[in-house]
Amino acid sequence: MDTFADRLAGAWKWWEAAIEEAQEGRWVRDAVERQVIRDIGAATNPLQGERMAPFTEDSWHVRIGRIANWAGVLRLAARSGGWVLQPVAGQIPPSPAGMTELLSGIYAVAEQGENWMRQLLKGELPPDDEIARAEGFLTGPGSVEDLEPFFYD
Repeated sequence: MDTFADRLAGAWKWWEAAIEEAQEGRWVRDAVERQVIRDIGAATNPLQGERMAPFTEDSWHVRIGRIANWAGVLRLAARSGGWVLQPVAGQIPPSPAGMTELLSGIYAVAEQGENWMRQLLKGELPPDDEIARAEGFLTGPGSVEDLEPFFYD
């Protein structure tokens, strides 16, 4: 079983591989990929009111729910484009990297949000530092929420 630290490290590694391919011009997104990125952004708006992560003043349900919501959005996005999400913890992203690797990296963190929500519903509180790190990965400057500026197409 992988840990959150494994997932987050893999998520960053796979995300960076895809972004590097795009920035070096080896991956140029097509119209479907550009629209999927825009749709993910619209569907995962954290509604945090311009606050920066971590969102410690919000309830556990809201914080974890924001993270977990990404998982469903990413599964739908992957299905819409025919991409198959891959496990990233402890894995090296394939080269060349593209949309599958980008979505898979983000999904690793989002899926952890679903795990935390199941724990929370049983009365088990997740580690606050892990929630904060997931929030930072998904929202704010330089995060997944801020994806579009990383592409030059």
